[in-house]
Amino acid sequence: MLAEQRTEVILSELAERRAVSVTDLCQVTGASEATIRRDLNMLARQRRLNKVHGGAVLIEEEFHVMEPDMEVKRRMSMEEKDRIARYAVSLIKDDDVVYMDAGTTVLQMVQHLQATKALFVTNNIECAFRLMEKGLRTYVLGGALKPGTMSVEGAETMDSLRRYNFTKAFIGVTGITIGQGCTTPSPESAAAKYLAASRAQNVYVLVDSSKFGKVAAALVFPLDMACIITDHLPDQRYREYTEVKEV
Repeated sequence: MLAEQRTEVILSELAERRAVSVTDLCQVTGASEATIRRDLNMLARQRRLNKVHGGAVLIEEEFHVMEPDMEVKRRMSMEEKDRIARYAVSLIKDDDVVYMDAGTTVLQMVQHLQATKALFVTNNIECAFRLMEKGLRTYVLGGALKPGTMSVEGAETMDSLRRYNFTKAFIGVTGITIGQGCTTPSPESAAAKYLAASRAQNVYVLVDSSKFGKVAAALVFPLDMACIITDHLPDQRYREYTEVKEV
């Protein structure tokens, strides 16, 4: 059996059974264990399956079309978000120009900020207000106010972002996978996040462990564009693509 035929058989078996062993694949293809292992390694690199000890499992990703509003998201993974936010704040120095994206984990950072000479820029109205309450130097981007998130987006937001260069950008996303990278439901929001990240020397994506394996409609940026800060990394393969900090 040719390599292309084996690939079709492997993926067909996986789609039907969701998990297959090397032994089973040897039986249905007539290939040796060494050959099947090479095939599985190749397909895993192509992100068409997850390779596990003794075989492979189907990649299962949860697709998100709509984004919950801020009040719903606040109640999700609260302890984990707080740990992530606390660590993220420890990275900020007095000479930083910091971009703080919309998102509940990024917003949680404000609670842990102490007096600093850093300058903060945000597209989130609530974040800007909380930063101002702490007496921190704060700029808020212009743009159309997005219902449910208290953030701004659109052409005016993009124009505002182009006027800044950041030393650090903290970005929130809806989902993160090895194949699709960092994603969010809104293309406008994704565009703003990407532009902010592209104008920053250091980019950090703040995601609790529940975000892994989830995919939304719009690509924010690929994994290698940001350091991942999370409470728990469920799949160590992410470290092959970018820096990961578990807190």
